[in-house]
Amino acid sequence: MFRIDAGSDVPIYRQLVQQVRRDLMLGRLQPGDQLPSVKEVVDALSVNPNTVVKAFSELEHQGMIVRRQGVGTFVAAAPPLASLAVAPRLLAPLARWVERARRDGLSAEQIRMLLEVALGEPAAAGDDRRAAGGAA
Repeated sequence: MFRIDAGSDVPIYRQLVQQVRRDLMLGRLQPGDQLPSVKEVVDALSVNPNTVVKAFSELEHQGMIVRRQGVGTFVAAAPPLASLAVAPRLLAPLARWVERARRDGLSAEQIRMLLEVALGEPAAAGDDRRAAGGAA
């Protein structure tokens, strides 16, 4: 279920948290789904158990998972992140765009930067227009 990028600047526990958040948002994880045990994650990824415990603790603190003593770790009945119904429709064209960007020679980091710029442009453009309008 989990993958880690050892070359990433993002701490491993944070990568695990982000993956659960993403899977919840995309509807890959549903309320009541059981997560792998700490031992299963440690064995699969060869990471320190404290790293997995820290990730699970943060997810629990954020209300995304619940731990049941002796039973396991489960997605919360009402996680704070609702899944995105449109995600499957949007994912395919986005994946094609990413593939085209890779063919054009962009690195993963450059692709992330482009996405960050695209996400920030509407607000920045609106702010510029308001500033220009306010100064007139």
